[in-house]
Amino acid sequence: MVASPKGSEAVPEASDHSFPPADAGAELNPDQNENLPVDPISADEEAKVAKKTKKQQKNDAMDTLKSAIIMSGIVAALAGAVFSITKKLKEK
Repeated sequence: MVASPKGSEAVPEASDHSFPPADAGAELNPDQNENLPVDPISADEEAKVAKKTKKQQKNDAMDTLKSAIIMSGIVAALAGAVFSITKKLKEK
């Protein structure tokens, strides 16, 4: 009995459900791949996050400035109080 070439070791034929061929150069060197697909939803979200981050940085800078002004006012008030107390103590 002669075994058929399509026996247990036969390679299945290509069908419509096969994977597309891969570009090994692009897969191994992603920094050189210039035609990357961009998801438009992700791009919009990234733009929103960048805009929010920029606004948040501006608010953080304003908060830092406000804090610095308040702290310097407190230090000046304390220095004035110490000066006036020492002046009163010297007068007695």
